[in-house]
Amino acid sequence: MWRDTLLLVREFIRPLTYFALAVFGGGLLYFWLASYYNEAVGNSLVEATYQVLGLTFLQPLGDNLPQHLPLQLFYFIMPIIGISILAQGLTDFGLLFFNRRERSKEWEMAVASTFQNHIVLVGLGHLGYRVAQKLYELDRDVAVIELNPDQDLIAETQSMGIPVLKDDARREVALEAAGVVKAQSIILCTQNDSMNLQIAFKARRLNPDIRVVVRIFDDDFAQSLQDQFGFRAMSATGMAAPTFAAAAADVDVTRPITVEGEPLSLARLRLTENSDLLDCSVAEIEQTYEVSVVLLREDGRSDFHPAGDRRLKLGQVVGVLGGPEQISRLVDANNER
Repeated sequence: MWRDTLLLVREFIRPLTYFALAVFGGGLLYFWLASYYNEAVGNSLVEATYQVLGLTFLQPLGDNLPQHLPLQLFYFIMPIIGISILAQGLTDFGLLFFNRRERSKEWEMAVASTFQNHIVLVGLGHLGYRVAQKLYELDRDVAVIELNPDQDLIAETQSMGIPVLKDDARREVALEAAGVVKAQSIILCTQNDSMNLQIAFKARRLNPDIRVVVRIFDDDFAQSLQDQFGFRAMSATGMAAPTFAAAAADVDVTRPITVEGEPLSLARLRLTENSDLLDCSVAEIEQTYEVSVVLLREDGRSDFHPAGDRRLKLGQVVGVLGGPEQISRLVDANNER
């Protein structure tokens, strides 16, 4: 709300600027005319400006009108100009301040501006909404950009506290409004491959360190993008939403394969100081999160069959095999504390 109020104040600067220009410009003109007609208005431009400021608020200096018509007009015109500008500015500010719901876009921008190291999600279709849900479950800050959103999906997404910006993500100003410059990752979930790539490159230009997770329908093309540009390019199956979310949370996840009807992926994650997995044994991880620990890497050495009683430490890299839901839970625990 504080950032939203700052945006409103920024809007109010415009009428204040017009008012200042009217006073100072009027003071300059009044001083010049008074000098031309040899009317007494003090000894300096500052006093003339002060006279005009008083006229604006119906407080003239002295009880007598000037003798010449151009100067007399200031006594009638300046109050109208000054009060009109301020009244219009105050009215607009009041309406915007007390009717935040009428300024949906500005409010969403204000919320997004509070985020840092968050995730920008482009595309709020059915896949995008599921990804937003998974990121919400992972307790990650998310800002969504969608040009033509479904009103029901907007309402459900905003109910999770996720701002939705109705804009074209191909515009850099839209990406900046969503905080791409400060974001950790961007997920591109639109159904247009070329649009996804266009937005991905613009995001990288604004933030060279941003992690890009892009929806691509062609698997071979997706692999090429991953090899050449470092994008996490993934095919958009209905089961992929948890995997998209995990990839954006800085976890390497392979595209799922189906084994006996179950989607399974390999995931790699590094244990952080905030992790709830620290000091847990491999057996406890496998039992609690229903995954198989297939790799434990420490000090440059990899153990492909870690013992069940081996305990996890800060900085270790863990490789697991599991379903998208299970991997999402594991990622959530790794960022929990």
